Amino acid sequence: MSKTVLGWDIGGAHLKAVLVDEDGKVLHVWQFATPLWQGLDKLTSAMETVCQALHAPPTMHAVTLTAELVDIFPDRRSGVTEITRTVSERLHNLFFYAGPRGFVIPDDVTHHHAQIASANWFASAAYVAQRVRNGLFVDLGSTTCDLIPLHDGKVCNRGYSDAERMQHHELVYTGVVRTPLMALGSHVAFAGRQCPLAAEHFATTADIYRLTGELDAISDLADTADGKGKTLEESARRLARMLCHDMADASMSEWAELARAFRQLQLEKLVAAAHTQFEVHGLYLEGPIVAAGAGSFLAQALAEQLGHDCLSVAELITAETPELTQQAGVCFPAYAVARLVQGSST
Repeated sequence: MSKTVLGWDIGGAHLKAVLVDEDGKVLHVWQFATPLWQGLDKLTSAMETVCQALHAPPTMHAVTLTAELVDIFPDRRSGVTEITRTVSERLHNLFFYAGPRGFVIPDDVTHHHAQIASANWFASAAYVAQRVRNGLFVDLGSTTCDLIPLHDGKVCNRGYSDAERMQHHELVYTGVVRTPLMALGSHVAFAGRQCPLAAEHFATTADIYRLTGELDAISDLADTADGKGKTLEESARRLARMLCHDMADASMSEWAELARAFRQLQLEKLVAAAHTQFEVHGLYLEGPIVAAGAGSFLAQALAEQLGHDCLSVAELITAETPELTQQAGVCFPAYAVARLVQGSST
């Protein structure tokens, strides 16, 4: 019987799971919107859906998480404890990823909660470093972006906790789906002038990338800012509100141009963070930008703007179909943690 591993990435907004066979080939990928700030039942329901879809139980489960940040928990330690307990009640032959400490069994979670908390970026970077010795790993997801230097096959992070990584610009709280547009800047170019932005949660970055045509449906899972639909017209209406306009005030082509202006604002944030990594680590001449996540298209634009080659993590993944390769690239931490546990002494 084939030995399969199911890798899980438990986030506050999404659950991602990737099933691989004993050779590391991707057999199936799942991704669900799981807004855990509404309750842990969002997680348990999605987990049950994945488990019911399995033809046979996997040989082992490998889990990494970031969901301890959601505000139903009083602090991160409580979040790690509650999430790992919930998972342990439902899965067997289970290992939690604790970053540089490797994998730990459920009974040892309490002693390693600080390493387990938000370690999914380290799983991804550690796996990529085995395949790409030098470069900048950029995982741009729905909510955040990780920019992790790789040198000589090692992960060269300066921070580990989210607070430390934000301080060192290795974690940027900007993503291609859920980020409120008011977080991208105070002004945006529109109709030949710089227009102030309303400090309201009128629109998100998903509205930008629907209008630019870059956001895949498999990644467009979060609710919209107004709870309404995801058509181009509805997305344009939300963008218009950011300038206190109605959609009828301009044409769809003009709203598409506004979307591209917002895109540039977000790209400038990423360029600034990448320059920080280059200045600290001297990466101007070494290695590609390795792009993962729902926003890998913007990581490609980042590489072009910086004059670097870009390598998609899809090139590091073996799967049964091209569609599964793409999906595993979007859900890369789940894939990476599955591959890492296969190579460990666990």
